[in-house]
Amino acid sequence: MLCRPARGRGFAGAVLLCLGLCLPVLGATAHAQDLELAYSPILTIDQERLLTETNLGTEIARELEARAEALASENRRIEAELIAEERALTEKRKTMSAAEFRPLAEAFDEKVQRIRAEQDAKERDLARAREEQRARFVQRIVPLLGQLAAERGAVAILDRRVVFLAAESIDITDEAIARINAALARDDAGAADAQSGPEGGAAGDAANGVSGAAPEAGAPEASDGGSK
Repeated sequence: MLCRPARGRGFAGAVLLCLGLCLPVLGATAHAQDLELAYSPILTIDQERLLTETNLGTEIARELEARAEALASENRRIEAELIAEERALTEKRKTMSAAEFRPLAEAFDEKVQRIRAEQDAKERDLARAREEQRARFVQRIVPLLGQLAAERGAVAILDRRVVFLAAESIDITDEAIARINAALARDDAGAADAQSGPEGGAAGDAANGVSGAAPEAGAPEASDGGSK
């Protein structure tokens, strides 16, 4: 429906008229969406909840948090060491000439700059690892989200953070979390069985006295009678 401005109302009047006509339609659409619990062409999801509430997401978060805490602890230790070294240099300065002290001061400054560059590089590595882990997480869950979308008859899943208004019935976050946890648990269990299977079979054969070695070529066969 095209909205045309009423005479004498101008642009503002046209906007108000459009809003008056469209709001009831939007309300009816939202109500209809609430009633359609099973199928919708558009679904929404909370990406942050997927990261914080799925088992894989929390595992990744714990790993990254441990690395970040280790780096922060290392930075605090290095800072304390540099402060102590700087204080020692300050005390030495009292008993040394400027010419004698200058090489020590320059060496300390170079050390500080080198350490700062090294720690900055570690910070960048951590940020890169965070992005890589997030991408790995998304790569693992996309097929599962695709299954959910197909089951709901949807053609797109949008992040809730970029949606201005949506019915709760099209949000699949809870269902996605449960589906992801169950599917990845099965995958992990299957991988563990695959790794332990051959070893378990070999151990069982050894316990039963079964040998996989083939008989040597040319070995004499057992005979019921004596030698001829």
